Amino acid sequence: MGSETPLVYIVDDDPSVRESLDSLLRSVGLAVLVFETGQAFLDAERADVPSCLILDVRLPGSSGLEFQRQLASSELAPPIVFITAHGDVPMSVAAMKAGAVEFLTKPFRDQDLLDAVQRAVRLDRDARAEAAVTAGLRDRFAMLTPREREILALVTDGRMNKQIAGDLKLSEVTVKVHRAQVMQKLQANSLADLVRIADRLAGATRRHKAADTKA
Repeated sequence: MGSETPLVYIVDDDPSVRESLDSLLRSVGLAVLVFETGQAFLDAERADVPSCLILDVRLPGSSGLEFQRQLASSELAPPIVFITAHGDVPMSVAAMKAGAVEFLTKPFRDQDLLDAVQRAVRLDRDARAEAAVTAGLRDRFAMLTPREREILALVTDGRMNKQIAGDLKLSEVTVKVHRAQVMQKLQANSLADLVRIADRLAGATRRHKAADTKA
């Protein structure tokens, strides 16, 4: 399997459903892995490729909605396409509010499922690209010294070099040297770049803390 070949996971306790979905998805060139239970999916090693999860709402042991909440704490949780023969409006609303890409009630058209899967894979590909950029920024941020991090915070807060020098009791020349190091290490070409990088790092930190709170 190529490093960017999308992978579709199927979790459904009905063997006939798993077989028919597997056949449909493979017929359009998608790679597929099937599981009878949510736990089997969690226990399996997952490839680091764009993917999505087709999930039955009714699963033995716990519902698909409960499993969705469980997966939400994972940074690499694939986007979910729900399928069900017993859906209702409140269930659909709950699933979509929790981030599901689609909620399909059986019997559904093959094309509707394929369209939903393609949307989910695109979302996951975009999320992975965003995560890769953020990981790179974190690596570069880790290279900053404590003093450089102080300078970064003050610069992106709109403080001028002279003001920063007064705040930190440094010479303005020293502040300029530290600021240049920050720009170089973070690969920022301008103050606007630096502000965007700082905002991106702050946003990633907030999302990480929110995920930890949910877990």
